[in-house]
Amino acid sequence: MLSTMLKTTVSVVLLTSAMTSFAGSLDVSKSVTVNASPETTWKMIGNFNHLDVWHPVVVGSKLVSGNYQEDGAVRLLTLGNGATITEKLQDYNLEGRSYTYAITESPLPIANYVSTISVSSSNGKTKVTWSSSFDANGATDEEAINTISGIYDAGLSSLDKHFNQ
Repeated sequence: MLSTMLKTTVSVVLLTSAMTSFAGSLDVSKSVTVNASPETTWKMIGNFNHLDVWHPVVVGSKLVSGNYQEDGAVRLLTLGNGATITEKLQDYNLEGRSYTYAITESPLPIANYVSTISVSSSNGKTKVTWSSSFDANGATDEEAINTISGIYDAGLSSLDKHFNQ
């Protein structure tokens, strides 16, 4: 019994260490509160393949494998300047209205990027939170943080305009 508990504890510690080694050392978290129900808001942003529907910089989103609710699904985003970003869905939580994804290829000055988008009820409205951890890559920490912050600000501002005006 003790041996099984010890093995389980060691396994959990090793798994936690492995998971955190993939996370970056920099963090960004932004949120917006919108005048819509969580259900309505999730309909707009909950599809992993619909970032082009609500983010003004993303002009195309194409699933290259899997489906939008399937862990392991891969999407290819096309930006307005023609650049592309490849992202892999790591966890899709329909009941919790959140999904977590990682960037696997990108021209952005970041590495080890893992992000979660979530929707929650907030005083009769809905709070959308977009957060991530990553490392700077080819840029200073401040430049990398400003880049990701700008991306989040543009997307959340678009949601604000759609639901609040």
